[in-house]
Amino acid sequence: MSEPLTYASDIAFTPAVKAIQSAKGSRSAYAHMEEGGGWRTEIDADIAAFIGAQTSVFLATANAQGQPYIQHRGGPPGFLRVLDEKTLAFADFRGNRQFITLGNLAENAKAYLFLIDYARRQRIKIWGEARVVADDPALLEALRSKNYKAVPEQAILFKVAAWDANCPQHIPQRFEAADVAAALAERDDRIAALEAELGRLREERAATPG
Repeated sequence: MSEPLTYASDIAFTPAVKAIQSAKGSRSAYAHMEEGGGWRTEIDADIAAFIGAQTSVFLATANAQGQPYIQHRGGPPGFLRVLDEKTLAFADFRGNRQFITLGNLAENAKAYLFLIDYARRQRIKIWGEARVVADDPALLEALRSKNYKAVPEQAILFKVAAWDANCPQHIPQRFEAADVAAALAERDDRIAALEAELGRLREERAATPG
């Protein structure tokens, strides 16, 4: 079992990290952040709403030797589910059968989630531990997207240890194709309505005696 942390950010700010922060002049600012409350350890309403709106997430794991691996998971909004203030979950479907993530979690539970919203230029980092659940049909059914016919093979449960939000600097602003299509359709409908109104006014003007 992991040792209790003095500050939630200690999950990332190891002694080696703090030594480099000191050498490069940022340690005092982060020490002030830690003493002021620092990173959060529970999912509140705002972060839950952010999570529920995402269609993409990156899950990082590492094997017993520390070799890291990052895997992408995606789905409709809500596919990454907030079960409670400390637990996230998602259904895991059949993939390329490499099973690197499952193998890593079998020998090292530590994991990390990275969520990025390009349209709003926001990103959230979540540290914790994850485990595979393959023997809970009710959970699998609850996590399954209603309009997705594939059957999940297992669920991934993620226990939150700490989370932090990054600044938007250097995040390119990009938009979902469906959102762009909807905006263009709305614009086209508005243009069509204005053109129809203009045509009606022209007809009325032409019919009015000079």
